Amino acid sequence: MSGVVDLAAVKAAGEAKARAEQARAEASRTGGAGAVAPAALVIDVDEAGFERDVLQRSAEVPVVIDFWAEWCEPCKQLGPLLERLAVEYNGRFLLAKVDVDANQMLMQQFGIQGIPAVFAVVAGQALPLFQGAAPEAQIRETLDQLIQVGEERFGLTGIAVDPDAAPADATPAEAPAGPYDAVLEAAASALDANDFGGAVQAYKNVLADDPGNPEAKLGLAQAELLGRVQSMDPQAVRKEAADNPGDVNAQLAAADLDLVGGHVEDAFGRLVEAVRRTAGDDRDAARLRLLELFEVIGPEDPRVTAARTSLARVLF
Repeated sequence: MSGVVDLAAVKAAGEAKARAEQARAEASRTGGAGAVAPAALVIDVDEAGFERDVLQRSAEVPVVIDFWAEWCEPCKQLGPLLERLAVEYNGRFLLAKVDVDANQMLMQQFGIQGIPAVFAVVAGQALPLFQGAAPEAQIRETLDQLIQVGEERFGLTGIAVDPDAAPADATPAEAPAGPYDAVLEAAASALDANDFGGAVQAYKNVLADDPGNPEAKLGLAQAELLGRVQSMDPQAVRKEAADNPGDVNAQLAAADLDLVGGHVEDAFGRLVEAVRRTAGDDRDAARLRLLELFEVIGPEDPRVTAARTSLARVLF
């Protein structure tokens, strides 16, 4: 998706409908996902999972996107209302919540100037719905129109909901997931012993079962960073980066050293500049490394917030 378009003006509606029908046919052939629990009608979405959780899901159900932030007071009124309506509408639409502080590239891509802002994606096509904490009656009318368009234009009938179904990430009480304390302790011990490969594998084992585990995500980012700089010659790396400002690999290595040395803003600034200078695979490599270093510092750090803003400016 390259930008926000008005659904009524989409010339490729027939193709989008065909894609939606093809996706539903494939889901039917493979058995589909089956009925979901009401709690699964509201999901948190980030940049990494946007294609899977929004674009692909929009082939079976309209996806309403709520762009919000923790500091936004109107968001605290609108968010719970949308979540209640998602359950009440019983699978006629899916609500995807996007934290703009953590996903500024999505915010830029949708051209959002203020929050809360609500968009929808239907059969891969995006359209704005409304901005601000709108009255419930207006929201219901908008949702009704969205669902009607999805049914009549793209043949989207929604997803089945089973009120007795357990959430997809729920675990039986008699066999709870984890705890991961022993694995995380082993990973931390490996990290302290400079066994970065062992630490990486241990953290990945936790994330395989619990992808959102914050301790494992942070530990993995730290272990991978320390593993990369372990055998570096700092003087040679910095000279290479200074002599070859257009060499993305040289800049990646120097940024790693900057961060390990405590020069956080220098590391971030170096990679933002590398993104600005490069294109294609080199640009992707610099952007992805920057996102990895964000994990090391933590999303709440103001230096990460500032760097995300700078990154968005050079990307868009």
